[in-house]
Formats: sequence, C-alpha cells, structure tokens
Amino acid sequence: MTGGRQRARRGRGHLRRRPGYAVLAALLVAAAASGCAAGDGDPGAAARSAKLQAGQAGAPAEPAAGALGTRAARAERAKLAQAARAVAAKKWGLASTPLAAPVPPAKKPHLTTRKGFEVEGQNDSLPPVFTRVPTTDKVVFLTMDDGDDKDPELLKMMSELNIPYSAFLTDYLVRDDYTFFKDAQARGLTLNNHTLNHRYMPGLSHEEQKREICDQQDIIEQQFGKRPRLFRPPYGNYNTDTLKIAKSCGITAVPLWEAEAFPDHMEWRGQDQELHPGDIILTHFRGKKDWKGSMPDLIRSVMKVITDQGYAVARLEDYV
Repeated sequence: MTGGRQRARRGRGHLRRRPGYAVLAALLVAAAASGCAAGDGDPGAAARSAKLQAGQAGAPAEPAAGALGTRAARAERAKLAQAARAVAAKKWGLASTPLAAPVPPAKKPHLTTRKGFEVEGQNDSLPPVFTRVPTTDKVVFLTMDDGDDKDPELLKMMSELNIPYSAFLTDYLVRDDYTFFKDAQARGLTLNNHTLNHRYMPGLSHEEQKREICDQQDIIEQQFGKRPRLFRPPYGNYNTDTLKIAKSCGITAVPLWEAEAFPDHMEWRGQDQELHPGDIILTHFRGKKDWKGSMPDLIRSVMKVITDQGYAVARLEDYV
C-alpha cells in the first residue's frame, strides 16, 4: 500500500525553443475548414471543435445525427484536430505527434481495490484504491501532484497539444497562487485532493487526518467551485481511517499509480517496465529547482514513452 516516495531527480534540461510554426494560424484554418464541413455557421464553435477532440478535457459531447452528426463531419474534425496537434508537437519539440484518445466509454468501468492494497476491514463501502483503470482502450492517464512549480509554459503546451491531465493539489504549495490553477481549470484541468500539508496519513490521528483531507475538500470547493471526487494520499500511504474519512467528505475513488515520470526517466511498479491499458502515470508540478528540468521537458520525455508504446492519453475523470 506504499507508493514511491517523491524524489527530486536531475533531468537532462533539454528545453528547446523552435519557431512557432504558426500554430494559431493552423488552428484557425482547421477551424474554418471544420465549420464548412459541419455547416453550423458558428466560427467560435468550429474553432473549439477543431481544437478539442471527443473524450479529451473540455471536449464537446458527440453531436446527435443531424447538423453536426454525420460520420464524415466527425471524421473530418478529428483529422483536422490531429493535424493541428502535429503542428503543435513540432513547435514544442516532441519526438512525435501524440496519439488521439478514443471516445470515452458511455458507462465508466467498475473499480475495485487492487489486490494487496486492502486495509483492515476493507469492504465495498470504502473508496476503491487502484493503480490501473480496467479498460481495453489503449489509453493511459497522466496525473500531476502537489502544485509547487507553476509554469505558464506548461499550461500553454498542454492546451496546444490538447493533452488531458489531472491535478492532485496540496494546499500549502498552491495557496500562494490559486489563480494559476483557476487558469488551468478553465483550460480543462480537473483539480483533485492531495491534502492540506502533504503529511504521512497513517501516522496521524483520526482528527488530524480529517483536517488534512476534509479541509482540503472545502478549500478546493471554495476556491475552484467544485468539490473533488478523487483523492490521492501523500506518498501513496493510507490506512482504514484514511479511506473512511475520505468517503465521509465526498471522495469516491483513490487512484494511485503504475509508473512515475521524471524529465530523464520513468520508474515502474511492474517488472516488465511497460505501459498497459488503463495505467495511471504519476508526475509532479516541479521545475528546474528540483530536478534540473522544466515542466515542458517532463512532458516531452513522458510523451515519448507513451507515444512510442502506442498509447494515447485520456482524461482520468472520463473513466473514473
């Protein structure tokens, strides 16, 4: 029941700056073409359709058959969105274009606690603890913890590449700049609970754990307008009290991780050191002061592993 401790690592620091490749222009051209194909007469909606694919953060729901509902129109929008992503991948120095995630399932998979991760008195009433989402889709989920490094380049990069990811926030690292995460939320990032102060949960009393978890629930709701459903205990450590308390203040699931990403390498829970459908990947909002690599360096590195192994990044909250 113990995840890997957070560790600062030295990255290769290979942040590169290439010409802009007219990403914005490409998106606008794609949007115009998408608007013509869809025939909805709304350039703003067309631009959003070209940029956002179904199943990714902020994506519109699949239209019913009719004005926007033809298969040809949907296929054309997906093609244009992927072309725009290819341009963005060159701008940001990715080794290859990220793959497009499939449409998420209409019914979310049934989640159970991973074998060996149970607590005393474990039963179906407690939030499930898992490191992999049960799915046959060739997708993985990218999650970022804490909130220390607040790099605006990360937000731009993830928006232009249209890569969904999920945050698990620790308030003492976030409270100096809630605005950064409000901007991230507006771009499609879901904000989840990682406690107030990042303390070792099994070492705390019941009341101390309740404050760490439930007060963070309240703060996220107050600051960002939505109460989290997902909770990740610091270091991946928890006990029965942790799960009971989390449930009492609105938590329905406890996603841990199968692999951890750094700017220069991956650390794996499994011995085969390969991705599998539904794997959850952990990384952190950290920058050069911790691991001598920027957040964009990190994304370039982890996306190379994901894409090289034939996976797309999907939105965790679409499956959980």
